Amino acid sequence: MRKTGLQKNKIKIRWVLCLSVLAVSACDSGKNHDQQTAQDKGTSSKALPHLTLKETRAAYALPFCEKKDCIEMDIQTIQTQDAWLNQWITDHQAMVVQSQIGLRQNMTLQQAVDAYIKKSDAWQAEFDQNPAYELHMQTRIASQRNQYVLLQISVNSRQADTSIQERQYFFVADRKMKKNLKVLDVIQAGEQNKMNGFIQTQYLQWLNKQDSHIKQAAPKKLYWGQSDWFFDGEGVGLHYRTSEITDDGSQLDIYLSKEQTQQVLKPEVYKQMF
Repeated sequence: MRKTGLQKNKIKIRWVLCLSVLAVSACDSGKNHDQQTAQDKGTSSKALPHLTLKETRAAYALPFCEKKDCIEMDIQTIQTQDAWLNQWITDHQAMVVQSQIGLRQNMTLQQAVDAYIKKSDAWQAEFDQNPAYELHMQTRIASQRNQYVLLQISVNSRQADTSIQERQYFFVADRKMKKNLKVLDVIQAGEQNKMNGFIQTQYLQWLNKQDSHIKQAAPKKLYWGQSDWFFDGEGVGLHYRTSEITDDGSQLDIYLSKEQTQQVLKPEVYKQMF
């Protein structure tokens, strides 16, 4: 009888242990599920919302003009729900306005407009037949991939004795880090030489197609660390405006393939951008 009772007790103990293990497993499973849910919520909460865009006129004032030939200026901008990005756009518009008259200072958009008007007035004061300056600016978000935003500013302008000139400017922002990005910010430190090789190959191909006087005036190697850059559906690229490399040189756009881009871009940037 003792033996049978002992066996029964052993069976009961085993059942209790089994039930305890099942209960603990169920609790752990529930905890893991809750933790995973919390992680998923945390991840989604970090994801930035897609930008809603509204086209509008930039905020700046022009002085009253009594001249027969008054300055023409029209700056169209983009408003979004991201206050930091709105200011970033305005700051780069100010840079672009300054670049039309050879300035590169830390100015607000209004200060840049005032400097542009002052330069126009000085030009008209030299000779009464000199036309006032003219500037028309279109601003758009060319692409947005997660936190990365590509801003494109198109300018038609005329300064001094030049004819109407068309220019394109590109800038990239990281909304999550709230910073402007240069191409060197997104290239792996150990892959800059490879990036340089891709760029110089395409630059030489472009240079070989230019007239002899441009070949003589152009640099043997292209400096690219501070250039305008962009990204599209395939990869990243660099943009050089007309006359930016040499006075008479044409526009140059360098495109890296998807494979080249993946080789040189920081992995975390490539994952979010492509």
